[in-house]
Amino acid sequence: MMTKTPEITDRKPRADAQRNRERILDVAKQEFTRVGANASLEDIAKKAGVGPGTLYRHFPTREDLLVSVYRSEMEKLAAAERTLADSKSPVEALRAWLLLFVDAVETKQIIAPVLNTLVADPKKVFEASHAQTRRAAAPRAPPTTQLLSRSAPRICSRSACSNALPPAEGLRR
Repeated sequence: MMTKTPEITDRKPRADAQRNRERILDVAKQEFTRVGANASLEDIAKKAGVGPGTLYRHFPTREDLLVSVYRSEMEKLAAAERTLADSKSPVEALRAWLLLFVDAVETKQIIAPVLNTLVADPKKVFEASHAQTRRAAAPRAPPTTQLLSRSAPRICSRSACSNALPPAEGLRR
């Protein structure tokens, strides 16, 4: 008699499991930024308000957590490009996106060297994230390009180019 093997379906995680995962990623990013890529996973779990088992269920290894933090940051950057372009004036959208970009670069600078040593082929991680960012902008003219072309003259005339404010301060106002 043959028995049926239950089909494994890709179902959405429960809402609480998804919140736990997002909290772990947020805390891990903060800790990796503050302490470095060797931050204590136990401290990350504690600060995220979950037990070590929950952290390891979502991210079985430090490598998995580092890769997920990196990918999460790139996903946020890709998603923000469209959201900001649709919801803010060009100048404000560009400022907000550039601040997110600086944050993502900071995260990558901390995580990339560790990924290079831990991951068998880190190039795949970086290429996948780069492709995702490109795909996010593909359905229409690249929003960042639109933002830059519409905003640069106004930003330049009000801050960086007029020497009224240092360039970074022009973004943070």
